[in-house]
Amino acid sequence: MALIEGIEAERLLADKEYDRDAVVQGVLERGMNPVIPPGRKWREQREYDRYPYRLRHLVESGFCEFKVWRGKATRYAKKVSLYLANCHIRAILIRAKII
Repeated sequence: MALIEGIEAERLLADKEYDRDAVVQGVLERGMNPVIPPGRKWREQREYDRYPYRLRHLVESGFCEFKVWRGKATRYAKKVSLYLANCHIRAILIRAKII
């Protein structure tokens, strides 16, 4: 559970691949609500909040947009500050397209 060490949140959203007893138990011990759909292999299907799980594709789509832009941005930005400025511009453009 080193990935979530020191993080405070209400929920932990994760894919079905993280549906392990140890992961779910570790999330519960840290006071978070696991939003992890149960795998099909489990006989007892655990309940989870479906609405936030459906919205996680927006975050994944945003990362995909940044990956597409990364090749163009790294060609021209040789300094970290310029690359960060390109990331901010791209985030503004992505947000404008979503609204």
